Amino acid sequence: MNPLNLPADAACALIGPPGSGKSTFARQHFKPTEIASSDFCRALVADDENDQSATGDAFEVLHLIVDKRLARGRLTVIDATNLRSSDRPWLLERASHWKRPTTAVLFDVPLSTVQEQNAGRTRVVPRDVVTEFHGLLPTVDQLHDEGWETVHLVSTLTRRSRTGR
Repeated sequence: MNPLNLPADAACALIGPPGSGKSTFARQHFKPTEIASSDFCRALVADDENDQSATGDAFEVLHLIVDKRLARGRLTVIDATNLRSSDRPWLLERASHWKRPTTAVLFDVPLSTVQEQNAGRTRVVPRDVVTEFHGLLPTVDQLHDEGWETVHLVSTLTRRSRTGR
């Protein structure tokens, strides 16, 4: 069971900069079929998850997958940075359309940790881009104001996991 105890029909957005642990968290806590990943969709359309020129097409595929899963009442976890406020309304709208609960998981990881984790990845994002994206992290209040019903902080979830609570 995932540490969030999400309803079986929820829409869940992972929100954080590259290297913050979103994909690792998703793989550890959700079934592969529950995860809609922008990197995976980029690989689907371009045979390379690093091909940024395929991002538009990848998000078309991701949006289709998310919409079809929500229509069927399936737990749907969106693994993308989701950092810009303009990145998130589409999911809230589709969840509302299908009358699904929404959860945002905010990866409130210190910049130094994100930079360290990013440096150890196969696909390293330039440090200045990681710093810029980290600066876009919304607050819990901002996410609630946007309409997210539940917001979790990864720092809190991780601490609970380590202590067994």
